[in-house]
Amino acid sequence: MEIVYKRLTEKELDTIIKMRIDQLTEEYTSEGRTVPEGVDLEKSLMDFYKKNMAAGTYVSWLAFDGNKIVGTSGMSFAEKPPYFTCPTGRLGILSSMYTDPNYRRLGIATQLLDRVVKEAKDYGCGTIYITASDMGVKLYESYGFKHNGNFMQYNF
Repeated sequence: MEIVYKRLTEKELDTIIKMRIDQLTEEYTSEGRTVPEGVDLEKSLMDFYKKNMAAGTYVSWLAFDGNKIVGTSGMSFAEKPPYFTCPTGRLGILSSMYTDPNYRRLGIATQLLDRVVKEAKDYGCGTIYITASDMGVKLYESYGFKHNGNFMQYNF
């Protein structure tokens, strides 16, 4: 098996959208929740990827085994007023980290993380945020991410 890493292009979007929905479903149900009925993310995801890839505010790296995508990563870029620990005000928001269950524990997620973290650094980000699944926490801790106990969210 030779894993090859490539940056996401529009030709992989249909596959990536299916994988993203599978990932969200796996994470959601592993926490004992039921996926809400009637929520169709396909169009919203397609719109998001096309718009943000074109604007340069979203990048993703993929891991391939032959023609099969076996891992994904994503980084969105945002900007807010600068602060002491992020004097550029540019933020990376890590998402879509997913490895096919048959390919886990082979270092693929670390390789993908390396690539999107480099993208964030090149973009000028001073901070990267992630909301980690229980499964991902060990990866991010070993990479050097720290818990931020002040993180809160408000849903509409």
